[in-house]
Amino acid sequence: MTDPEHLHSRTGAGTGTVPGPSGILGRVPDPAGAPTPFPAAAALAGAVAAGDLDLPLPGSGATAERWARLAAVGRRDLPVARLAEGHTDAVAILAEHGRGAAPGVTYGVWASRAGGGARLGSGPGGPRLGGTVRFCSGTHLLDRALVVAGAGDDATRIVDVDLRDPRVERRTGAWRAAGMAAADTDDVVLHDVPVPPEAFVGGPDAYTGRPGFRHGGAGVAAVWLGGAAGIVDEIAAGLRGTGGDPHRLAGLGTLHAAVAAADALLGATAAAIDADPADPHRIAVAAARAAVERACRTELDAGPETAGVTVLAGSDRLAARLADLQVYLRQHHGARDLADLGRAVLGEED
Repeated sequence: MTDPEHLHSRTGAGTGTVPGPSGILGRVPDPAGAPTPFPAAAALAGAVAAGDLDLPLPGSGATAERWARLAAVGRRDLPVARLAEGHTDAVAILAEHGRGAAPGVTYGVWASRAGGGARLGSGPGGPRLGGTVRFCSGTHLLDRALVVAGAGDDATRIVDVDLRDPRVERRTGAWRAAGMAAADTDDVVLHDVPVPPEAFVGGPDAYTGRPGFRHGGAGVAAVWLGGAAGIVDEIAAGLRGTGGDPHRLAGLGTLHAAVAAADALLGATAAAIDADPADPHRIAVAAARAAVERACRTELDAGPETAGVTVLAGSDRLAARLADLQVYLRQHHGARDLADLGRAVLGEED
């Protein structure tokens, strides 16, 4: 990695990776100013090698610290944080099934079912993996990926895939958006990849059937919130010393309040998970994700108005942060996820 400070360097959180008093973030906005992004998404390999992404596992008693460290990376650079979150999620999935990650190896989790996704079939010598997996972040950067594949009868299996296999084809050019472009996201075609018995992680539906599936979803929300905090940092840096226009100050107060409220709920959710890690905490996690999504939408909607054209035009990073968060946030499925929360509140099954 070219950045000698690695991912644990100053993130704009003010207190490093230590959670705030009521949530996971430090002070927002950061009085030290907006943090600079990482030089490239390839920072992931250096961070893994340096142990910077050896995070506490979800439910281990330090979930808030785990999310704080992920949020800190997102606060500095959302594309790198997307890769860091995927790597740490893969490590957690392996740990839930009694397996360790290979030292120094970068991992991702490729689970999209858009367009059909990966499928398990049979072939000479045993199971084979085929199909096209969309939205694979770290396509050209990762060493291994936990691929979630359809296995018939609506079941899925997790397969640990070595991405050096020549039967793993990257289709460059599938990602055309400016937002999150540095996360190296493309489509991957699996051409009859052999699956030895040791490549299976867990049994049928092991991906969604474990408490960590929900817990990991809240970890993604922590990264979103870090991205939102980074936007507040950028806007505040541009407004300092401009004369204290009351309308812009009111806007900044709105941005801060939205982040602070979501941060407090994430902190409470982390504590609930640590108190009962065997429970998926479906309602708490879904509510936290919805609250963070709403806070991020506040930053995206009110942030540019609060910044004004002078700050927007004078920052070479604010527009990029806004574009990155706009795209990454769509891992929340809006009304569909809120309907899932509503069913849970009523005590109904999916």
